[in-house]
Amino acid sequence: MIKDLIKISDCSYDDLINIIELSISFKNGKSSSSLQDKTAVLLFDKPSLRTKLSFMIGVQKLGGNATYFSPEEVGMGTREPIADVSSVVSRMADLAIIRTFEQNKIELFSDYSGIPVINALTDEEHPCQALADVMTIYENFGTLEDKKISYIGDSNNVAKSLGYAVLTLGGFFSICSPSDYNFNNETIENFSNLGKNKFQQSNDLDIVISNTDVVYTDVWTSMGQEEEKKKRLKDFRGFQVTSKLLDKAKKNVKFMHDLPAHPGEEIEDGLLYDERSIVFNQAENRLWAQTGLMEYIFSNL
Repeated sequence: MIKDLIKISDCSYDDLINIIELSISFKNGKSSSSLQDKTAVLLFDKPSLRTKLSFMIGVQKLGGNATYFSPEEVGMGTREPIADVSSVVSRMADLAIIRTFEQNKIELFSDYSGIPVINALTDEEHPCQALADVMTIYENFGTLEDKKISYIGDSNNVAKSLGYAVLTLGGFFSICSPSDYNFNNETIENFSNLGKNKFQQSNDLDIVISNTDVVYTDVWTSMGQEEEKKKRLKDFRGFQVTSKLLDKAKKNVKFMHDLPAHPGEEIEDGLLYDERSIVFNQAENRLWAQTGLMEYIFSNL
């Protein structure tokens, strides 16, 4: 059982299933006071809509109080050493929720923390998004076992966390990217070992889209990569998800995107509102997945 969530690969099969089931229970009306008289501190080096909103509301639903610190107020490692920030927060709060750039920042914070720490996004990982994603797939198909999830776009933090979650739950994970945007060798090896012939990386859309249950994409240019945007728009030309591309997948295919989206770039205009899109249910599930996660962590302390 996990006491923190720093990387999605920290979660076992049982952890993921238990969190998904808790999350669905909360969505269906379950209540809890597991954070009664407790305070969660949100330390964000990156701005956010869904992550901030879902955690603030989720903490309230569990009876707790949430305090938010903006990027200008935090400055972990610049205004104050990370170890010092962690030591102070641990003595005043009960949960730290961190959204930052470098993965090593949250890992260092966790090393010095006396309270649970949740990764709300780093450049390498987005485990809370992955929890909402697999919850959404589970809702639609009843399982991830042998379901094919095809991700089209950059092999980024969202793709990495999603891949670990899908493969841990017995699904197939395929990704289609331009050759310069593939996963690194370490991630490919980890996925291959975890999935046992259930991981595929290709530069060919037709190969990846074949027999797919879920098509997933993300923006081509993430926060912090703005200077690369012109090059990325050129490199990813031909990797746009369109309604015609979805037609090549299974008849009951579902379309997912973690938002915000850039219509005209990674998706064609209107695709978020295609009848096969479950994007806004996926966005809502950020609230329920994170509520389930916090319940799971605090019920095991």
